[in-house]
Amino acid sequence: MIISQFEAFVQNAGGIGILDGSHARDRQAPLKALSFLDRFLVIWIILAMAIGILLGNFVKSTGPDLQKGQFVGVSIPIAVGLLVMMYPILCKVKYESLHLLLRKKDLWIQVGISFVLNWIIAPLFMVGLAWAFLPDRQDLREGLIFVGIARCIAMVLIWTDLANGDGDYCAVLVAFNSILQIILFAPFAIFYINIVSHSKELVTVSYSKVATSVAVFLGIPLAAAILTRVALKPTIGEKKYQKLMGIIGPISLIGLLYTIIVLFASQGAHVVHQITSVLRVCAPLIVYFFCMFSLTVFLCWKLGFGYRVSCTQSFTAASNNFELAIAVVVAVYGVSSGQALASTVGPLIEVPVLVALVYVLKWIRKRWGWED
Repeated sequence: MIISQFEAFVQNAGGIGILDGSHARDRQAPLKALSFLDRFLVIWIILAMAIGILLGNFVKSTGPDLQKGQFVGVSIPIAVGLLVMMYPILCKVKYESLHLLLRKKDLWIQVGISFVLNWIIAPLFMVGLAWAFLPDRQDLREGLIFVGIARCIAMVLIWTDLANGDGDYCAVLVAFNSILQIILFAPFAIFYINIVSHSKELVTVSYSKVATSVAVFLGIPLAAAILTRVALKPTIGEKKYQKLMGIIGPISLIGLLYTIIVLFASQGAHVVHQITSVLRVCAPLIVYFFCMFSLTVFLCWKLGFGYRVSCTQSFTAASNNFELAIAVVVAVYGVSSGQALASTVGPLIEVPVLVALVYVLKWIRKRWGWED
């Protein structure tokens, strides 16, 4: 509702559209209209997880080899996957028109709601779940807390795009969360680990480590996307640019599948050998993702927000910045620690659960007749 009203205002004022792509994609597209990759996405993700687990457990050198090279605390293969899957989506954002969005009071109300959901409710909820499910395992509990305070700035772009959410609003929210992550991650970690949880080990997290992670995993693909748009769009025109985006768009999903394979391959053996601990971590994570997503969807619906904005809000609240959580936990506790295991299980559960929620949200949209 908010974004659509603003689009109408801008178009009436001078014909400037805020959102890239066809609005036809916002409708519940028939299965046959989807691309081959989109149509069987769940199957591809299940296959990617299976391939990763098989590689990690039957090719013994896979895990160690994938962990040899580190880039900003994350293995180089995973870092490459994260950068590749973000770039095409960021290319779709109309940066030249974002300043018009930022002038709207309604957008800042949405940003305020996002702040409450992401930086107050979500971390507190994860801490509560960690204590409820793991009162006897301090290591696993602390790993979950790190996952909870690492708010999403990467994968939310994928989920929002798959569910036909608002890409421009998502770009604003990602930038907002990135700044807050640099400011709040370190003090939140110290507060929830040292003070609330009374950890036996005093945890210190440097601002520079967090800032570097955000700058790399958001800054690099964002800068590349802006340069692509600024350089290509005026040269080839809007129509050809949109056609090019349609061609490179599947790269995001390919990057996602590649990242899943690498994640499961690098940690597959570790996960299987500690299956009891993994299962104990899975339960609070599943509850967390489902509850945060459901709460946000219901809240946005009751407040009368449009589908596309609500979609972005819901996936942002339910997602986490696993690359930052893993990098910090490994640096603080070590790669073989229980904290590292818990933070690694985070994305292994988040990916299939949120893919399922993409389809759930599309079904809810059709069922409720949720428009913009």
